[in-house]
Amino acid sequence: MNRLIAIAAAALVLAGGIYAWQSSQGGTSYPTLGAAQAQSADAEVDTSMVVEMALGDENAPVEVVEYASFTCPHCKDFHRDTFKDVKANYIDTGKVRFIYREVYFDRYGLWASMVARCGGEAKFFGIVDMIYDQQSEWTASGDPATIAGELARIGRTAGIDGDEVDACLRDAEMAQGLVASYEENAGRDGIRSTPSFMINGELVTGNKSFADFSALLDAELDS
Repeated sequence: MNRLIAIAAAALVLAGGIYAWQSSQGGTSYPTLGAAQAQSADAEVDTSMVVEMALGDENAPVEVVEYASFTCPHCKDFHRDTFKDVKANYIDTGKVRFIYREVYFDRYGLWASMVARCGGEAKFFGIVDMIYDQQSEWTASGDPATIAGELARIGRTAGIDGDEVDACLRDAEMAQGLVASYEENAGRDGIRSTPSFMINGELVTGNKSFADFSALLDAELDS
């Protein structure tokens, strides 16, 4: 998703003029990105509840941080075509510490993140796989109520209680913390598009084949 974060942020503020989107089905409220951004601008936000989602040995010689959006087709392609091989060959073998950080271009990506995190660290990456695998299905309608329902269904399929999933989707404080954490991290690392990667502190942008990505990792391992 080759979109400038500054442009996306401005669009989100305009799109999020209300503090919550009200579903036509039962009046359930879900946070908007514009609301979270507005609240973050008005006060210092506590981001301590935002857990860094990571895989692999903490002492691995290479650290990879991925910045990705759940609504980004190129991010889906990376996870479908490259990530599984990276995990098997580098993360599971102790060569790479992998950290996943969500980027929020729209409220749907934020809601997906809230569902992915709903089951805690143990379920996170399994739900991430499901969200990317089913991206074209849960985003297809463009209707907020339908999209929220599809994401809740993914959460339930992952073994999370329905009431718990709904509570996660309505957690405005968590939404605010997630957006504030994203803005802080992305601003510091100079993230402008997704997927982007910090490989031992060096920025690499764009979807990569396994061959290309492994060449980058091997160069770090050999250095």
